[in-house]
Amino acid sequence: MYVIIDLLSHLEDVLKHQVSFYILIQYYMSYLPIMFVQVAPFACLLSTLYTLGKLNQDNEIIAMRSAGLSIFQITKTIIIFGMLISLFIFWVGDKIVPGSLVLTQRIKSQMEEGTKRAKGKEQETITNLTMYGLKNRLFFINKFYPASSTMEGITILEHDEHQNISKKIAANKGVYTDGLWKFYRCITYNFDQNGQILQEPQYSEEEIMIIPETPQDFINQRQRPDFMSIAQLEDYIWKLSRSGASTVIRGLKLDLYQRFTSPFTSLIIILLGIPFSLIMRRRATGLSSIGISIMVGFLYYILEAVSIALGRGGILPPMLAASLSHIIALLFGLHLIDTLP
Repeated sequence: MYVIIDLLSHLEDVLKHQVSFYILIQYYMSYLPIMFVQVAPFACLLSTLYTLGKLNQDNEIIAMRSAGLSIFQITKTIIIFGMLISLFIFWVGDKIVPGSLVLTQRIKSQMEEGTKRAKGKEQETITNLTMYGLKNRLFFINKFYPASSTMEGITILEHDEHQNISKKIAANKGVYTDGLWKFYRCITYNFDQNGQILQEPQYSEEEIMIIPETPQDFINQRQRPDFMSIAQLEDYIWKLSRSGASTVIRGLKLDLYQRFTSPFTSLIIILLGIPFSLIMRRRATGLSSIGISIMVGFLYYILEAVSIALGRGGILPPMLAASLSHIIALLFGLHLIDTLP
């Protein structure tokens, strides 16, 4: 269903670019890990509701309760399965999904360009690159060529500890050779604490800049956070922590904490589904399961979206924002289970 809906929604683009069947197969095969991570919580909720609802409909739950089993004893296997599937989602999300996202993005670009083969890194040109570097530097680069370690249209802003601009470097071109950056036709401006230029700008036809960032740093850090593994994202945050970019760092920390909390959505949503499945009476269990799955999932994801928005706005700390929806849903689910007759 996921593939069919996605394909129909992009059918016009597929026909417009005359995408071959082979490329479509590649695209959706590379998309499988992403689909698994996104669909698994809903599938766990649906299966929990249908299984327990069917047992309840056939009076099996009543028989087990009459034998002295508690709700947690009856659902122990389901909860253990939810924990295992959550751990597996965590592993897939960290080890497979980032590479899968990069691959799908590359194939999508290939589909849009109508080419037979994706461009290799040797032919790649990165445009409009922005990066927070060490020593409180902010880089703006119009074009960056990874194959030749060359950048064009360079602007570097240096800030003091209070985030006031202290220096601005503008250069037409920069080349990385022998572990050093050599800039060409560059102008350097120095500023005081009030943002006023201290002296005449210094022009240099050719100058060696002491910049610790390597071309690989620019290649890695231009990636979106969802294209990074947990280790890469932690390293990125550590590097940005020295730049003083508090707003960016807060958003990245929220993304990092979500990597740890999101996989356990399957377990949390199973605990939410258990009480709902046990209160379903004799009715069309399958249709009831689907309806309740949609309702519970919708409400849960609204709560998650609100908490994430509060975190990005700085109202909640990143760790609390990433886990707030899980905490509320967990407590609510446990309360409903505890109040079952």
